[in-house]
Amino acid sequence: MRLLIMGAPGAGKGTQATSIASHYGIPAISTGDIFRANVKQRTELGRQVEAILSAGDYVPDELTEQIVADRLDQPDAAKGFLLDGFPRTMHQVTALDDYLAARGSQLDAVLVLDADPDDLVGRLLKRAQLEGRADDTEETIRHRMEVYLSDTAPLLAHYESAGLLAKVAALGTVEEVRERSVAALDRAVGRGTAVDVQ
Repeated sequence: MRLLIMGAPGAGKGTQATSIASHYGIPAISTGDIFRANVKQRTELGRQVEAILSAGDYVPDELTEQIVADRLDQPDAAKGFLLDGFPRTMHQVTALDDYLAARGSQLDAVLVLDADPDDLVGRLLKRAQLEGRADDTEETIRHRMEVYLSDTAPLLAHYESAGLLAKVAALGTVEEVRERSVAALDRAVGRGTAVDVQ
């Protein structure tokens, strides 16, 4: 299974990624985790990423693509993976498609954790209060939501036209969302068409 997971801030992507990947016996690969690991291990890529992030800039597509390709070349990803946080741009979508095509494979499905933005804002505000995140104001959370929606719209359209999207309702218990996700992915992979499970 070669999967992507997408969802707005607060949709529970990180939690679900680990659980779903475990269900299918594949690694959950988070670009954020890869960046942090490379920085910690002081690899050449890590030093480049650290310098970019320290300057307050975004890691360029080409560098992100190189880091993800490096990770996907590891033996544990040979039979599949679940990518979280990549791709984020159409450039990265193309790079991933090309990487897979060069190895004679392709994505099986793209799972989208779907929820009303207002519900997610409420969830994030509650979490900010519980965890003492003073920076997470309603204004900053709504801005992050808008950026996510505008940035991912073309990616979702691309994957929808390819018949890869499996949308599930993101609200509910962790277990409910996981069950919905696995059911949607099984159906999407089984018949190769987009599904919508609410």
